[in-house]
Amino acid sequence: MPIGRLEHTNISVTDPDRSAALLIDLLGWEERWRGESKMGGRSIHVGEKHDYIALYTGDHVTGDFAKGNPLNHVAFTVDDLDAAEKVVTFYGLKPFGHDDYEPGRRFYFFDWDGIEFEVVSYE
Repeated sequence: MPIGRLEHTNISVTDPDRSAALLIDLLGWEERWRGESKMGGRSIHVGEKHDYIALYTGDHVTGDFAKGNPLNHVAFTVDDLDAAEKVVTFYGLKPFGHDDYEPGRRFYFFDWDGIEFEVVSYE
């Protein structure tokens, strides 16, 4: 049986530079690539060696996405949940839904475009 892993996710955002800065500060990631998209518009890829998030924008990307159409949220694990929450609030975003259940403590936040993120710590 093959073994797989998520290689990347491509998310439309209104300001890839702003979203990239948040993810780099929140997760300790690096910018892997930026440039023009083959489909028009432009993208910034942020992540690690084997996985990343592509932050795409084009003239048709207006933001104000509705939760669950079709994406419910994107979740990340961090080693320091309190430090992660400080990064989120530094960017003017509002953490909510704090909880502690298996497999770890967590909170959620919406970005500027209405995309929901979950941040979890197993520590």
